[in-house]
Amino acid sequence: MMFATDPVTTRAERHAMVTSQLRTNAVSDTRVIAAMASIPRELFLPPEAAGLAYRDTAIPLGAARAANPPLATGRLLTEAALAPDDRVLLIGAAGGYAAAVLAGLVAQVVAVESDPRLLAIARRSLADTGNVEVVEAPLEAGHPAGGPYDVLVVDGAAEELPALLLDQVRPGGRIVAGLIERGVTRLAAGRKTAGGFGLQAFVDSDCVVLPGFARPQGFRF
Repeated sequence: MMFATDPVTTRAERHAMVTSQLRTNAVSDTRVIAAMASIPRELFLPPEAAGLAYRDTAIPLGAARAANPPLATGRLLTEAALAPDDRVLLIGAAGGYAAAVLAGLVAQVVAVESDPRLLAIARRSLADTGNVEVVEAPLEAGHPAGGPYDVLVVDGAAEELPALLLDQVRPGGRIVAGLIERGVTRLAAGRKTAGGFGLQAFVDSDCVVLPGFARPQGFRF
């Protein structure tokens, strides 16, 4: 089914997203709010899903993928404490919306996506955004060639973040991600140190589950 995306309607829906979803739920970084208020989210979704751009739940994208709810993305970017000179590794770029938001806040974004259809949407939608590189790769692999990064943003939930991905963050770098804990999705933030990394969940939240991050199963008789 196709949904109408009248510009007047979508502007009103975007304003409602900011006022009722973001501002009232601890998305307190004014830069994040301004970016999400100005970027047409519908341009980063498949045509059949564009009319659902501002709903407050995950948006199915096909092939067992979904777009993260705006609130989850907004909370993660707020907790990342982004700085203008940051280099950010974004995992789970989907159609490129989070990368577009980040592009106006940091120096450089490397956005990793594995799904070919979503990758095509992201590359088309971000074609004129000079500080974003869209990379095709397994999400759990990241993009080591571009590291080290100041910030790792996982725009979705994982059971476990692999060492290969964490190794791409510089010591002292920030990490924000969704986590799956006993079937509940939570948003978490932390820092990488010389001795490892730590993530502290800060809120239970709807968050899409990303492929490739299942915790290895132990041996069973």
